[in-house]
Amino acid sequence: MKNIAQQIYNAKENIILIYAFNSTGKTRLSVEYKNYTKNKNGNNAVGVYYNAYSEDLFQWNNDEDNDNADIKLNIVPSSLNKYHANLDEDLILDKLYPYKPKYKFFLNPLNDQNPEDGFGSVSFFLDGDEAHTPIKISRGEERIFVWCFFLALFEVDGWANVQNQHFFIDDPVSSMDDHNIFITAHLLLELLKKHCDNRKIIITTHHMGIFSILQDWLKKGENSGIFKSIKWHEKNVIKDDGTQVIEKIQKEENKYLVRFLELNNDTYKLVGQKNAIHLYHLLLLRIIQNASINDELNTYHFALLRQVLDCVASFVGEGRFGYVLDKLFSEESVEDINMKADVINALSHDKIYTQKIALLNEDNKTLINNVIDRLISTFHFSL
Repeated sequence: MKNIAQQIYNAKENIILIYAFNSTGKTRLSVEYKNYTKNKNGNNAVGVYYNAYSEDLFQWNNDEDNDNADIKLNIVPSSLNKYHANLDEDLILDKLYPYKPKYKFFLNPLNDQNPEDGFGSVSFFLDGDEAHTPIKISRGEERIFVWCFFLALFEVDGWANVQNQHFFIDDPVSSMDDHNIFITAHLLLELLKKHCDNRKIIITTHHMGIFSILQDWLKKGENSGIFKSIKWHEKNVIKDDGTQVIEKIQKEENKYLVRFLELNNDTYKLVGQKNAIHLYHLLLLRIIQNASINDELNTYHFALLRQVLDCVASFVGEGRFGYVLDKLFSEESVEDINMKADVINALSHDKIYTQKIALLNEDNKTLINNVIDRLISTFHFSL
């Protein structure tokens, strides 16, 4: 794993997006990268991390002796406490807002006499409950809160300003439903837009959906230009008279690197998508099909469908996903096919998620099911 950490450290790109199956070693990679970068910098921590260990810092105190009268989420004291001083409820609420939480909360100091010791716990209560009766939020809500706590901590003066070489974010989407996963994707995109020029940002995930959408936004989203840079390269050119001159050539380069982490015969490798053993489009198709079977289709799945159509279009040498729709629905009019393309394009747009448009009407469900059925039957995909 050390060689993978070294590859990431030496990569010229500032954004590293990595997909890996569960139990492949994502969390281990974050630890290895932390150790590697500390060794390269005099044993000093030079980056900030969100991973399974971050979540472990939050543990419920159910106050069972008093019938849950003072139930709260304890924050295990750590080296991060010294950075809590610049953190408050409003900063965390700002990050929580897109998730539309149904609760409010108080941050309780670890030591009332010394605020510099940071926070010791979080008390939650239902929004609108003037008595502030303590409640226990769900596992999914808890994971979203912890994620937003760290997102807010990334922004305050202190931690991320001192340890400012990189962010390493490992699977922030555990225990989230599909729509919240894509709100998370949007928040990650905003983080990338803000910091991609001043530090390295490594994101690892086992979730094909969030991997797919982030990759699409980096490559082709409306803000994709932010994630590219123009470099000038010198080239020796021999003119007609035999003289040699140096010409400067402008070249566009990506600020991001997309990779798959694979484990074969106890050996870890980072491979590009073309060389990955994963059948990318089939994984996406399976996600959509399972959601359809369980009646859980929402706008998120249109974003995945767009990815599948783009993959197929690219494979057959076409630059637009509408070409695939033309083949799938060849018996229909151009107007009807264009209408399908317009719906898919609109519902795969990243702004859909920030507007909290999650549920699909029956027409949209029918459309996505028809496209999936025809993709499978036309191209004989085996799921």
